[in-house]
Amino acid sequence: MAQILLAEDDKSMLNFLVIALERAGHNITATENGSEALDALNNNDDFDLLLTDIVMPGIDGIELAQKATDKYPNIKVMFITGFAAIAMEKYNLQESSDNKDTQMLSKPFHLNDLVEQVEDMLSHSKE
Repeated sequence: MAQILLAEDDKSMLNFLVIALERAGHNITATENGSEALDALNNNDDFDLLLTDIVMPGIDGIELAQKATDKYPNIKVMFITGFAAIAMEKYNLQESSDNKDTQMLSKPFHLNDLVEQVEDMLSHSKE
């Protein structure tokens, strides 16, 4: 069971993600934006994974991930976005299939795919 910090500004998507991840046995801290997620990070150092949308008002997912990994180098990061190509270009992200500590999942996706990718990421520990 992992401690997952979830940042997603679409409330219905947030609810679906929480349900799927809780059913998979994880503890979820759900936040509706980057600022709330940053507050949660500052109040809890036990997160195994940051699951964040990239495009959010205020602090976006990229900035949130940078702050999270600066403070907690062992945290894994999974980005979810409906704008993968745009986000990758804008933020100079690369396909992360070779990096087990950072992944990107493009919307729309099946919740089973999300759970499988989360499980895969969590099964690889940082060296």
